[in-house]
Amino acid sequence: MTKVITRFAPSPTGYLHIGGARTALFNWLLARKNGGEFILRIEDTDLERSREEMTQAILDAMDWLGLDYDQGPYFQSQRLDLYREYIQKLVDTGQAYYCQCTPEEVDAMREEARAKGLKPKYNGRCREKNLGPGPGRVIRLKAPLAGQTAFHDLVKGPIAVNNEELDDFVLQRADGTPTYNLAVVVDDATMGVTHVLRGDDHINNTPKQILIYRALELNVPLFGHVPMILGPDKKKLSKRHGATSVMKYKEMGFLPEAMINYLVRLGWAYGDEEIFSREELIEKFSLENLSKSASVFDMDKLLWLNSHYIKEGDPRRLARLLSEHIRDSHSDLDLTYLEKIVPLLQPRAKTIMEMADQAEFFLVADDQLQYDAKAVQKFLSDEARNHLQEIIRRLEQAETFDRQELENILAKYLEDANIKFKVIAQPIRVAITGRTASPGLFETMEVLGKERTIRRMKRALNRI
Repeated sequence: MTKVITRFAPSPTGYLHIGGARTALFNWLLARKNGGEFILRIEDTDLERSREEMTQAILDAMDWLGLDYDQGPYFQSQRLDLYREYIQKLVDTGQAYYCQCTPEEVDAMREEARAKGLKPKYNGRCREKNLGPGPGRVIRLKAPLAGQTAFHDLVKGPIAVNNEELDDFVLQRADGTPTYNLAVVVDDATMGVTHVLRGDDHINNTPKQILIYRALELNVPLFGHVPMILGPDKKKLSKRHGATSVMKYKEMGFLPEAMINYLVRLGWAYGDEEIFSREELIEKFSLENLSKSASVFDMDKLLWLNSHYIKEGDPRRLARLLSEHIRDSHSDLDLTYLEKIVPLLQPRAKTIMEMADQAEFFLVADDQLQYDAKAVQKFLSDEARNHLQEIIRRLEQAETFDRQELENILAKYLEDANIKFKVIAQPIRVAITGRTASPGLFETMEVLGKERTIRRMKRALNRI
């Protein structure tokens, strides 16, 4: 059996977006599932629009998602001599020819055809002129004039295009650079790519690429085209639907495993299962379960998955990620302290950014704690003052300051004062956190520690 070799070939004219990341993931999974190889290729022949920082952003995103590659990254800009060699081979064998028609003349041909109700395309004026190289001349493929170009799409099934719908398309521009379709074919052929999974916006390129493969007498790979990802309004996903750059989601506090899990479900299913580890995805992935219809991006679903992975995450790792989000505002971070905070926030936070906001009262200096005005007005009353004063006195006498001891101290006070826990719970919470919502009260007090808890409660008394 032939080794499965897949590739991901982004253009560094923009950041890696959600659709591109999903394409990379599907190709990565297909290779890993079959014990094959996954290649990364940077298609940077558009020298005007390709930017080095975009290339680095793509590499960073692949690294963040954990999509490791066996070969590459290859750069098309470093392979121009190879493309010219294959183009010359097509010219030498009569499969391609030089064309001197100007862009304006080609536009006129298309307009003339359109006026006659025909397919707007180049009319083959230079096809049999046997021209050689010259200023302003391009090289075109001598495409078949009749018959069909057909292939079996791995996702969509059989597809056939009448060759008369195609024209003698350009392989080499007037400046000597190869066109996209030529470069892709040469790259995939020389790299041994067996399966090409990509977005269905490329489906019109496939018949052209097959014609190039055949003209060069090369093996044609298997093609599969996955439908696009739509926004909630069922239009093509774009910036107006929120962040589309993958690394923006990292900045927003999403975990890579949540992103991978979510991306794979945008166009692939395995029964009713929603949660997949990386190992499970490799085991269960198959082309047969790829969807033929477009997927809709759902931020709520992504948040749900992210919250699941945060709940299940290793506190030590989450503490490190949390530190990256709050380093700018808290330069003297203690990771050991953060590791005590994280378990209290894991059940509550949907993103690391949300966790950072929820952790703020743990990290701020006691004399800098901000109080919610409405909470102060509602819960730090004259009645609360008397309770807090006595509770502070009892806490100061505590020899240990763990959750169990704190529960015992407050339970004894409730009994002595003949009151319900709700009478003192929110006054204490507001006093030590500045807000009405926080993790469990006793757990919060334990993490803050005896000195800080008492100091904050005494400071709150001054606001009554």
